[in-house]
Amino acid sequence: MKKVDPSHKLYRRMRLWEFPDRYIVQPIDGSSGSWLAVSRDDGSTTLVDEFAQCAKHFVPKFQPIFGVIGMLKLLAGSYLLVISERKTVGTYLGHHIFKVVSLKVLPCDQSSRNSSKQEKKMESEFSNLLKVTEKTPGLYFSYDVNITLSTQCLNELDDESKLLPLWRQLDPYMLPIIQGFQSTIGLDIIDVILIARRCTRKKGTRLWRRGADSDGYVANFVESEQIIQLKGCTSSFVQVRGSIPFLWEQRVGLTLKSKFKILRHEEAAQVAERHFLGLRKKYGNVLAIDLVSKHGDEGKLSEKFATSVQNIVSDDMRYNSIYFPVSYMINRLTCVDTCTSTSMAFVDMFILSAYLCFMQKLRIFCIKIGIFHLHTQ
Repeated sequence: MKKVDPSHKLYRRMRLWEFPDRYIVQPIDGSSGSWLAVSRDDGSTTLVDEFAQCAKHFVPKFQPIFGVIGMLKLLAGSYLLVISERKTVGTYLGHHIFKVVSLKVLPCDQSSRNSSKQEKKMESEFSNLLKVTEKTPGLYFSYDVNITLSTQCLNELDDESKLLPLWRQLDPYMLPIIQGFQSTIGLDIIDVILIARRCTRKKGTRLWRRGADSDGYVANFVESEQIIQLKGCTSSFVQVRGSIPFLWEQRVGLTLKSKFKILRHEEAAQVAERHFLGLRKKYGNVLAIDLVSKHGDEGKLSEKFATSVQNIVSDDMRYNSIYFPVSYMINRLTCVDTCTSTSMAFVDMFILSAYLCFMQKLRIFCIKIGIFHLHTQ
């Protein structure tokens, strides 16, 4: 494999030029690569080495940007998403993590002039909604490491991919980005890093998106990774959580607890099987923990969940149900006793199913394949 120049990285600082027919993204961080040209007609992209000649009376606008997120295609046009402001918030495996403070949405929809009146109306409504995304919270990225992958997944890349810097694994303009949460607690001796990654499947806010789709992707699915670094050693523990994996919905109203409705009962087992098959392919062994109440409508969901996984439970796919009533939370001694007994019951399952990675000086010392999956409404 050809040896790469370690000084080459993803472009960190760029200048965005706005011409009548296209946008030009110019690296200004000392890089000598080609410039990215994006058509304002249809969003198509090409690489160019210089500006085209413009009319003498025309002076293009420009602004600094810190990354290109990508292209979003709507009904009649495409939109370019770029990072207009960022700040450093922590580190991940020794690399800086940045938070997107603001982003800019640039229309590439000149071809929509030939669209119908109805299409133009819908496109205008979508475009107005896109303006809200310019202040979307919880977006994080790094120029040096792909933070969309957990430590374990990074170490499972083949040897050739591990040797490639991020700019060679991807496009030097396009940043891998997550929506979620990141926090670093740095002490004199130990660093603790917590990263939460939201899934891009079955998106939506918690009260409006419930259950799974027919392919087994669940709502409110988040992968959480806890990383501890101590004296040159790194450990990583991963768990995921998501909605109960079959077809159901909740009608949100003014009541304190809205009613749940289970859809297509006969498909519940198949949808749950697809869900856990996807998890096993990605993580290995699965320990599914049902945290839903056992009373009322929630109890019906929990009961349906238990029956849906009966035929797929095995040594590689374990299921357990836990519920802590409010009375347990009030009575601290009862809560502690219950937590202790529950924890002891999970020790053997943790040993079998914990997705734990331990590295010393970037060398894998031991890794346990598997995942904890917490199920909520």
